[in-house]
Amino acid sequence: MENIQNLCSPSNPASVEAIRESVHHVEAVMERAHHGGGWLLSGILCINILILGCALVSGSALNTVAITSVHKQIFLIILLLLTMLWMLFYAAVTSRKEQGVLFKDSHAGPMWLRVGLLLFGLLSFLMDIFKITTYVGYLHCDSAVKVAFPVVQAVFLLAQTYFLWIHAKDCVQLHTNFTRCGLTLMLSTNLVVWMAAVTEESVHQTEIPELNVNLSHKMYRASYGGEKKCKCSHSVCDTFKEAFYYLYPFNIEYSLFASAMTYVMWKNVGRLVEDHSHHSVKFRPKDVCLGPLTGILLVVAGLVTFILYEVDILQEDEKKRNKALLIHFVMNIVIVSLMSLSTVIGCIVYRLDHREHVSEKNPTRSLDVGLLVGASLGQFIISYFSIVAAVATGARGYLNALNLSWALLTVLQLGLQNYFIIEGLHREPFHVMQEAALHTNACVFQEHAEMSIVMESNKSSYFLTSTSDKPNWKRRVLKEVCAFLLLANIILWIMPAFGARPQFDHPIEIKFYNFTMWAAIVNIGLPFGIFYRMHSVASLFEVYLIS
Repeated sequence: MENIQNLCSPSNPASVEAIRESVHHVEAVMERAHHGGGWLLSGILCINILILGCALVSGSALNTVAITSVHKQIFLIILLLLTMLWMLFYAAVTSRKEQGVLFKDSHAGPMWLRVGLLLFGLLSFLMDIFKITTYVGYLHCDSAVKVAFPVVQAVFLLAQTYFLWIHAKDCVQLHTNFTRCGLTLMLSTNLVVWMAAVTEESVHQTEIPELNVNLSHKMYRASYGGEKKCKCSHSVCDTFKEAFYYLYPFNIEYSLFASAMTYVMWKNVGRLVEDHSHHSVKFRPKDVCLGPLTGILLVVAGLVTFILYEVDILQEDEKKRNKALLIHFVMNIVIVSLMSLSTVIGCIVYRLDHREHVSEKNPTRSLDVGLLVGASLGQFIISYFSIVAAVATGARGYLNALNLSWALLTVLQLGLQNYFIIEGLHREPFHVMQEAALHTNACVFQEHAEMSIVMESNKSSYFLTSTSDKPNWKRRVLKEVCAFLLLANIILWIMPAFGARPQFDHPIEIKFYNFTMWAAIVNIGLPFGIFYRMHSVASLFEVYLIS
């Protein structure tokens, strides 16, 4: 404060920028002082819950004696109940206090993200209904915990979706330490639920090879309902059991969406944000044509080849399986090649673009970039392991050559897309730059009294043209690229999320690394790769809006 007084004193004239920097410095110091030990305590709580949850989830997946799925579900039920109790306290006490929530982060929890959370939440709720219907049929010979867990999880889904829809933008100023611990409890609960869902889905999709024989293309199914002696009491068990597996990808994405929104709330606890509203950006599909059209064609072609792959890969005929792999590899090579080309075009437009980079502190943007880079590591790991295996074995045969080409192009596409998205997220929106230019021109015009009338007429005509005219060619190209990449990432999410596992159907990596090591690599890296595609869709939509 003394520095600010000195800057503002008549003997020490200072620029407006210097005063602003000092004010921001003081606010940062006050904010750090306000944090106290809550960050450390909440971080320790989160780490301990995550490690314990990881141990229980891994143990229940690999060990059927000492640790069973029932023990894991009891632990999850306790976490879900504790999290719901904290959400109830926050909604009933903290948020209702006069000084509880003084600020709102306009960047946190945008409408499209909350709508996505609601959609995935409804599909996850449907999955829990299917699970309840299935496990009820085994109550006479299996643990009742298997019914209790989806019931509690269904209630948790409803409560958490409502909580995040209402409070995602909150910057809490009251009960800060308790709120941080509650948010990290909520964050770690969602991540443990995510780990459990990913583990069940990976075990379900992993193909177990027979010793000294070709791969067996029968899926390994976890034992739901106890031993084979335990029979379902109604006839629709198998139908619902197959149905809820197709809903697992939505449940997985829901947990990650909720985790991201919770993390931003945790970062905003005690934060003093500037009192300005977020610039409203309208979504106008009529601004683009080529990108969405090409993307839709790519999605349709990808769905057709994915269905053919799923049908033929389970056949005993080796020729049909090789044909399925051929179609799948070629389709993926075409997709990533077109994505790389369009991303290069977008990066060239960025070089010609003169928009400023955003310097404002924004936890949402920082999280987006961190998740984007971190999640892409999963696909990078799988691709590089495939490259090493293919090159070391000589890449003999057309399938091996296609597999190598796909891995190389995927690495290239991931790097280009990460650069394109991160650069787009950190650019000022076009309409903000236009408003800044208008403000600058207005200041210049005001220096000349005879130009005031012209300025007013130009100002009104500017707002008319800036909102009604079509975007310039740079904006148009960026929107086309974003729309195409968005749809292409959707089809690249659909194929692995709903069962495409060429990593196990094509045996080159299994023979090179052995099945146990390769299964661990795929089952760890692939969930992150799947999340990367969905997160890229969200980030590309954001880049589209600000372009």
